[in-house]
Amino acid sequence: MIKIDGIVPIIPTPFFEDGGIDFESLKRLIDYSIAAKASAVCLPAYASEFYKLSEAERFDVVKTAVEQARGRIPVIAQVNHPSARLAAEAARRVQDLGASMVSSAAPRLFALTEEDLLRHFTHLAKAIRLPLLVQDFNPGGPTVGASFARRLKEAAPNFAYLKLEEPMMGEKLKAILSATGDAVGVMEGWGGLYILELVPAGICGVMPGLPLTELLDRVFRLMKAGKNDEAFDVFSAIMPYILFSLQNMELFHHVDKGLLVARGLLPGAHVREATLRVDPTSAAYGDLLTRKVLEKLDQLNIPRNPLHG
Repeated sequence: MIKIDGIVPIIPTPFFEDGGIDFESLKRLIDYSIAAKASAVCLPAYASEFYKLSEAERFDVVKTAVEQARGRIPVIAQVNHPSARLAAEAARRVQDLGASMVSSAAPRLFALTEEDLLRHFTHLAKAIRLPLLVQDFNPGGPTVGASFARRLKEAAPNFAYLKLEEPMMGEKLKAILSATGDAVGVMEGWGGLYILELVPAGICGVMPGLPLTELLDRVFRLMKAGKNDEAFDVFSAIMPYILFSLQNMELFHHVDKGLLVARGLLPGAHVREATLRVDPTSAAYGDLLTRKVLEKLDQLNIPRNPLHG
């Protein structure tokens, strides 16, 4: 079983200007994740623009990541589909490709009850040998909680992690850990925005975008060590960046890839169409926030590009 303890970045899909996948850059992003001491990596998820990839491309990026990782870091393969049967087929495929864990988002296109979601994920979990991570992203609506986690763990022992990304989830987090006897780890998404309040409550990790990996890891470790003021100092430098980028998922792609370019980790910040055009005012503010992140890296003596020294 993979033990998550820290940052699990979502790997973006690098594109050429014409929209083709830049697999060589993808390999470098895997190497960067290892150099940044990520706990694992995950793709193709929302921050990977998975919804713009063909089925074949989704398997291709997983295969490339697994081959480049060469066992140096766990690769969590995301398989999202509202059909339990097709999600299970995709999960078996990435298992055969060598993924270390399967992640899947709750099908939230239409309203489903806890019983409905339990059937969906029980079918998926029983189709594979790998550990399963369930993501529930449902802005403005209900998300799964302690009862779901306990019942799914009883039905499918390989259910190992639950990723939630909502405000004020500290008490829910504690209830999940209590209901499962700490057998299901809870991870936070949404860019790591809630990291300061949730590390003391018991999250085992954070699943943000890629370019803030070292800074969020620093915050995570400081909070676990009880050095709250130091953690706050680091986080205060990146929180405006997180808030700005997550106003819109397409804006997030542009901003995060822009920061990767600024760090020398990507040759271009290309986002596959359809995407929004970032207006000049927003772009200028994004540039300011990127500069502040770079300054914090420099202040903490964290290399902007650890692959180059």
